[in-house]
Amino acid sequence: IALLIFRDLPDNPAVEWDTQLLAAFVLKHIEANNINLVVTFDSGGVSGHANHISLYTALRYSIFLLFLCLGCHVLVLESVNLFRKYISVLDVPLSCLLPRDALFILTEEETEQARRAMRCHRSQLLWFRHIYMLFSRYMVINSLRLL
Repeated sequence: IALLIFRDLPDNPAVEWDTQLLAAFVLKHIEANNINLVVTFDSGGVSGHANHISLYTALRYSIFLLFLCLGCHVLVLESVNLFRKYISVLDVPLSCLLPRDALFILTEEETEQARRAMRCHRSQLLWFRHIYMLFSRYMVINSLRLL
């Protein structure tokens, strides 16, 4: 089944993944590993990335099974407008004032660890991702809501 999944779920920002196929794959993984919390993207996919939106859609599609049968909660990462996305730490005061279920503010050390992790994926590290690493609020602050 893994070969089928990877062929049918290509890493491509323009491709929407099949909701039922992805939901079945994720549910199986959650059940097999006794996972009780999943963090994913919201309906905006942070950057409109179709794969990210597909993950949200699959989890939303499965929410009753996830919570009622598996006792698993789902947190979704809040997508923000382009201005807020690229003001980095300047978004902290606003994010603290707005409603959310969880708020994570990374330390300088944690932010650098995230940058190092991104640098490990050279094929994904296009010019605009360097700008993202320097200015994106998501490298410093993440606000989440329960699905």
